[in-house]
Amino acid sequence: MRKVIFLDRDGVINEERGEHTFRQQDFRFVNGFFDSVKKFVKSGYELIIITNQSGITKGLYTHEELLNLHSWMLQEFTKNGLSVLEVFYCPHFTELGKCICRKPNSNMLERAIAKYKVDVAKSYMIGDSQRDIQAAAKVGVSGVKIESNSSLPLVEELIAL
Repeated sequence: MRKVIFLDRDGVINEERGEHTFRQQDFRFVNGFFDSVKKFVKSGYELIIITNQSGITKGLYTHEELLNLHSWMLQEFTKNGLSVLEVFYCPHFTELGKCICRKPNSNMLERAIAKYKVDVAKSYMIGDSQRDIQAAAKVGVSGVKIESNSSLPLVEELIAL
């Protein structure tokens, strides 16, 4: 069984800008992000990204644009000596219909846990929103809430390294 750090994207990996981030030129990694994540990986954790991306349903950008951004983002992880098992994203927006994947619902986490045989008791979800923590709680993963755009070294002491 794997132990995993689930990462929200906007506000945790990249700076939350207050608007949808779907273009590479608007994407800025949070200061110190890679250094902290390397410590998690050295301690035996693997990485999965779990992100709501309602801009697709709102018509602001397409799946293809998001996948292009995620491909570039994952290349940046690789350049920093890191790998991500997968990026799970929900394109839905609750005011335009209900879904079971958009956080605080837990379907993205459930799919990741089943696919990668994740040990939920030894895994963590790092997010900057209460909905991230609620989704984690629904599947038995410990949630760690941070302030948007804050560096992860503040979280390191909360996670069993």
